[in-house]
Amino acid sequence: MNTFELTILGCSSATPTASRHPTAQLLNIAERFILIDCGEGTQIQLRRYKIKFQRIDHILISHLHGDHYLGLMGLLQSMHLLGREKELHLYCPQELKEIIDLQNKSSQTVLNYPLVYHFTNVQQSELIFEDDKLSIETIVLNHRIPCTGFLFREKLGDRKILMDQLNRYEVSVAEIHKLKKGLNAFNNNGEEVENALLTADPDALRSYAYCSDTAYKEAIVEQIKEVTLLYHEATFLSNMLDRAKATFHSTAAQAATIALKANVQQLIIGHFSARYSDLSQHLEEAIPIFKNTLLASEGEKISI
Repeated sequence: MNTFELTILGCSSATPTASRHPTAQLLNIAERFILIDCGEGTQIQLRRYKIKFQRIDHILISHLHGDHYLGLMGLLQSMHLLGREKELHLYCPQELKEIIDLQNKSSQTVLNYPLVYHFTNVQQSELIFEDDKLSIETIVLNHRIPCTGFLFREKLGDRKILMDQLNRYEVSVAEIHKLKKGLNAFNNNGEEVENALLTADPDALRSYAYCSDTAYKEAIVEQIKEVTLLYHEATFLSNMLDRAKATFHSTAAQAATIALKANVQQLIIGHFSARYSDLSQHLEEAIPIFKNTLLASEGEKISI
């Protein structure tokens, strides 16, 4: 089974605290390292958790509030100073290019590596990346400024070879390539043997939905239905529902309600307001609605 692992680098909203950094996550899918948002101090967190900068080839920025991108310029500069030459893909609002270009111009910096931009569409969900292992699409959220979440889906893998069955039916290992692709094989006597007798189904597909800053929005439920893991912001508790509405954020109860309606397997809540030092109340609010809820915790690695 390929790696599918999430590392929480930051889980605070708006301002950092002594124990929580602004939003950033690192997702490893089949050795494809993807940075999701890049709040202040992200490169320090990458070092703290021993994640090599240069393994990151894709950076996704949900929106242009500072707690989601102010760490980006420092990270790009460090990659440059450390001798990066391979291209880096940046998926982001179009205005971010202006910000990066201005800072590079002002510091007379020319990056050693190509920075390839992919501008996100905040009007509708779009496929922004796809290869043989993975697809990524945007999720249109409801925030004070344009904002997208991201949905990561694993691609169906090869069928699993049952070696004992190959021996039983006298099928050569030379037929394995065809069998992995679902085709029938021929045994040593030239007789066709059905694929189902020689293989097992591939591993179940896994998925991860990242919903950063957003007011409660049921319209996303259909898109994220039955994902393996959902990250949904839970900036406030329900006693601050009016504040959540005014700032286009969600409560822990609202995040849990989205998870319940989408029938996801597991929910992780984060993006906590700095006003909360004790996060246990977020769990107490969410779990009665959606039992399988976790708190985002910096440095935690979650295998999906």
